[in-house]
Amino acid sequence: MKKLSLLALIVIFITSASFTLLQNKPWNVPADKAKVANPVKTSAASIADGKALWSTHCASCHGKAGLGDGAKATTLNTTPPDFSKAIFQSQSDGALFFKTSEGRDDMPSFKKKIADQEDIWNLVNYMRSLKK
Repeated sequence: MKKLSLLALIVIFITSASFTLLQNKPWNVPADKAKVANPVKTSAASIADGKALWSTHCASCHGKAGLGDGAKATTLNTTPPDFSKAIFQSQSDGALFFKTSEGRDDMPSFKKKIADQEDIWNLVNYMRSLKK
C-alpha cells in the first residue's frame, strides 16, 4: 500500500512539474524580428481599429481587457498572459507583432486571418493601451 501511495505521489509530482514547465515555456523571438519598429503611430484611430480586431480575434481567449480570462481560456493547454502586466508590456512592438503573426501552440497564427500587416500593428497599439 505504501508503494502504491508513493507511486501515486510521484505521478502527481511529475504531472504538476510538466504542466508548470509547459505554462512557463519561454517564447523566444528572433532578435531581428524583435527589433522591428512599429510603423503605425499610436493614435486614437489606430487604437480603435486594433480594439475592433481584438474583439473579433483575441478577446475570446485573452479576455475583453486582456487579462487572460476570455471564455475559451479555460479550454487551452496554456494560460493566456495578462497583457496589463509589466512583464508583457516590456516586450518590444516587434516581438508582439511577431507573436501575433506567427502564433505558437494554442496561440494561432494571424498572418493569414489578418493579412494586412498594418492591422496587426494596430493590434499592437491596442495591446499597449491595456497596461495598468
